[in-house]
Amino acid sequence: MSIYLNKDSKVIVQGITGGEGTKHTALMLKAGTNIVGGVNARKAGTTVSHKDKDGSEIELPVFGSVSEAMEKTGADVSVVFVPPKFAKDAAVEAIEAGIGLLVVITEGIPVQDSAKFFNLSLTKTGADGKPVTRIIGPNCPGIITPGEALAGITPANITGKGPIGLVSKSGTLTYQMMYELRDIGFSTSIGIGGDPVIGTTHIDALEAFEADPETEAIVMIGEIGGDAEERAAAYIKEHVTKPVVGYVAGFTAPEGKTMGHAGAIVSGSSGTAEAKKEALEAAGVKVGKTPSETATLLREIYQGASGSDSADAGAAESLKDKAEGLVDKVKGVFTKD
Repeated sequence: MSIYLNKDSKVIVQGITGGEGTKHTALMLKAGTNIVGGVNARKAGTTVSHKDKDGSEIELPVFGSVSEAMEKTGADVSVVFVPPKFAKDAAVEAIEAGIGLLVVITEGIPVQDSAKFFNLSLTKTGADGKPVTRIIGPNCPGIITPGEALAGITPANITGKGPIGLVSKSGTLTYQMMYELRDIGFSTSIGIGGDPVIGTTHIDALEAFEADPETEAIVMIGEIGGDAEERAAAYIKEHVTKPVVGYVAGFTAPEGKTMGHAGAIVSGSSGTAEAKKEALEAAGVKVGKTPSETATLLREIYQGASGSDSADAGAAESLKDKAEGLVDKVKGVFTKD
């Protein structure tokens, strides 16, 4: 199982003919992603050459619009590799077309542009009242279900399939955590991005991982600024039964400074790493001071549960051996001449 993305997802790439789109289309195909075409209005009707995961040559069609690509291929996922000044229009086009999952990789999109296409998605709802289009990002590494599909830029060769769900604001910390826990593996890993306005949140991912029967433990990576982690902590306390470990980037960040991501700014005591750590721990989340320590905490929880099962089995086997030995001893008494 996985969340949001799997081997059956049909993916298109907006910006498939650009430099980044070309490079990452090749890497997504190599990861096993079922890419069915791309979008570039100026090159509609052409094809681009790539290789599939087996190394065979393939020709991917380029369409003039997302709606045309969806109509011709049945695509349900789009990945945006479009420069910042065109990213809003690309996202709006995908949302208007009703794509199921929209992964916006682009960095440097103006906040007001992100707000416009995110708010548009809230107005396009299905029969269940929820937005038809789920947005991941912007300014994110995207989503990967190891061994099945990649929609984004996460290195696909650093980990394999497993029972851990990962949701992270930071791209590089996503990669590090996946590598640290490669011996266990991941169901799905989502980089949600660190901009002030994003689509999928920690809470959205936590809800999905909680509902996924094959996700057994969750890693949540946050960072200074805002209150997303505190809100996630409150959600975990009320709704999540699976073990969660966390890491908050920015313990040494100076007050009032923007650190990397546009949303990572601290004002007074609000949004500090320590405050977020306290909120998460109050919700029962074990929080590491470093990514490696966080990985160790997860490993201890996961292996501890497995070890406990093994210990119980070992104890039962030992008790059985003792009982059988006692029976043999009693039999020996009554069979003596």
